[in-house]
Amino acid sequence: MNCYKYFENTECEYYPCHKISGEYFNCMFCFCPLYSMGKDCGGNFTYTDSGIKDCSMCTLVHSKGGYEHIINKLKK
Repeated sequence: MNCYKYFENTECEYYPCHKISGEYFNCMFCFCPLYSMGKDCGGNFTYTDSGIKDCSMCTLVHSKGGYEHIINKLKK
């Protein structure tokens, strides 16, 4: 694993912010850089009744392959 693709902060007061099975939990993108892409981010999200994007059920950026997904989306 490339060290620049993974960071885990077990000392964070919110850790873990999402429930993910297994031992891999990447904190590199604590705040998703794809949020502003709306429906094109590729993650598991919903919209609230007031139209706000709710990513609380999305684990894409914290899971294996999340780093690569973000980099590929940002290249577009």
